[in-house]
Amino acid sequence: PKTDIVFLKVHKSASSTVMNVLFRFGETHNLTFAFPIGGGNQLFYPRHFLARFVQGFSPRSPQRFNILCHHMRFLQPEVQKVVSSSAIYFSILRNPVQLMESSFMYYKGTSAFSRARSLEEFFNQPYHYYNPADSDSHYARNLMTFDFGFNPNGAVSAKRVQLMLKAIEASFDLLLISEYFDESMVLLKEVLCWDLDSVISFPLNIRDSSTKSPLSDTIVEKIKDWNRLDWEIYTHFNRTFWERIDQDIGRERMQQEVKALRKRQAELARTCLQGIGSVAPKDIKDSSLQPLQHGKAKILGYNLKQGLDKETERMCRRLVTPELQYSSALYKKQFAQKRP
Repeated sequence: PKTDIVFLKVHKSASSTVMNVLFRFGETHNLTFAFPIGGGNQLFYPRHFLARFVQGFSPRSPQRFNILCHHMRFLQPEVQKVVSSSAIYFSILRNPVQLMESSFMYYKGTSAFSRARSLEEFFNQPYHYYNPADSDSHYARNLMTFDFGFNPNGAVSAKRVQLMLKAIEASFDLLLISEYFDESMVLLKEVLCWDLDSVISFPLNIRDSSTKSPLSDTIVEKIKDWNRLDWEIYTHFNRTFWERIDQDIGRERMQQEVKALRKRQAELARTCLQGIGSVAPKDIKDSSLQPLQHGKAKILGYNLKQGLDKETERMCRRLVTPELQYSSALYKKQFAQKRP
């Protein structure tokens, strides 16, 4: 199995769930993570990534880390300083329409969104709310473009789009699509030579559907236009995603793999979880499994079954531990004071 991995954690694209998969694999195989200095959850985002943002990095004795997966704004020459030259680079994309709707709720407190009561209102006069000079303006426009390291505001020309797509293709081995999450996990498992259980997950950092609202066709078109660069990235890599599946796996085998994955996930849910799945924040009994609540989104979590044996409890707990708690536990483990 491959153990050197760079995951560009694109915001609001099922990336917390992917991160859980990487955390579990890293923990099981005693791998090292490139943590932000001081153990935060972002690598000084929204600044472009620098190697010196990583705890334990020193230019004099370049230590390489196995997995780089915390939020960052991608800058490959710097990333290359902290991981092995043979690392697999991958990321996950989401339809920019749903991504924008999700950002609007989750990042409600940012300058572009805080005064707009709805996306409709925002799009009636976007420049009344959106100022590219604001330090948090990236959440409101072409967020994927921004996370990949590019300027989210430049003019959209065919040439610029081509250069951007070429650059992403040159840096990344694999781009997954969150709308096809199960297929994405099967593809990831193939590329990394992992086993099925390593890529099973329960959806993390998802919000209650009561905070989701359907979008009119007019708004959908406005969102696409406003996020044209993201739209170009998404449509291009959605196409290459399926080409990759046809080339490496084939649709028929993919269907069987997805079926096996869902079956195993259902088994684990029956083993691990109370009730049928995710629950509202107020109903989470174990405070250490309480996900961070953000903006106007209501982030759901899980309750574990009582009375599991130790080994099962540990496996189940890993599957449902929210990103911040998991990250901080792994950080403490990696940087525990070595006692003489």
